[in-house]
Amino acid sequence: MNPAHLNKKKCGTCGKAIVLLSGGLDSATTLYYAREKGYDCTCLVFDYGQRHKREIESARKIAKSCGAHYKIIKIALPWKGSALLDRRVAVPKNRKHPAKEIPATYVPARNTIFLGFAVSCAEAIGAKAIFIGANAVDFSGYPDCRPGYYKVYNELIARGTKAGAKIKIFAPLIGMTKARIVRLGMKLGVPYGYTWSCYTGGKAPCLTCDSCIIREKGFREAKTRDPLVKR
Repeated sequence: MNPAHLNKKKCGTCGKAIVLLSGGLDSATTLYYAREKGYDCTCLVFDYGQRHKREIESARKIAKSCGAHYKIIKIALPWKGSALLDRRVAVPKNRKHPAKEIPATYVPARNTIFLGFAVSCAEAIGAKAIFIGANAVDFSGYPDCRPGYYKVYNELIARGTKAGAKIKIFAPLIGMTKARIVRLGMKLGVPYGYTWSCYTGGKAPCLTCDSCIIREKGFREAKTRDPLVKR
């Protein structure tokens, strides 16, 4: 899954790639990583009825800062099933990590849905790579962020598309700690001040949801300051 064997090349020399861009720290780092590896990136940004739109605006800024094409994909998940889709469901606060249970912020089959769009787009525009900022080390335990899931999804693409095995999903951050991701992003010049990770939205991060806690851990262990946190 990790295209680490690729040498640094000029943008576009590796062909086209689709990048799933949420506006968060991991997806922004993944976009800059794909560009560094020489891909001409098209970002898919999903407006799926999530609790706030702050992350969509962050994604726009990040794509523009990287010189990448981007498309806003608006879809509806009317059955809800997640704290990120239903304001009546509380966002869990101050959870200890790693936690055994999958939290209420899990959106049922979200990555499966998003990757379906990405595969369709890749086939349509002739892209051979799909990048996603999934992480299975410092994460909330979501099942669609684990390595085995992407192995099976790549098999699905090979069996169920005209392009077949020519299209592959890459999750370059999947085995990294959050601190390592932060350090990589700083090396790549990721504008972390544009990113947004907090589940609750607002003008400033809540610092108590899973995403904020994991993000804080990453910057602290990387021994650098999070530009979103005013001290």
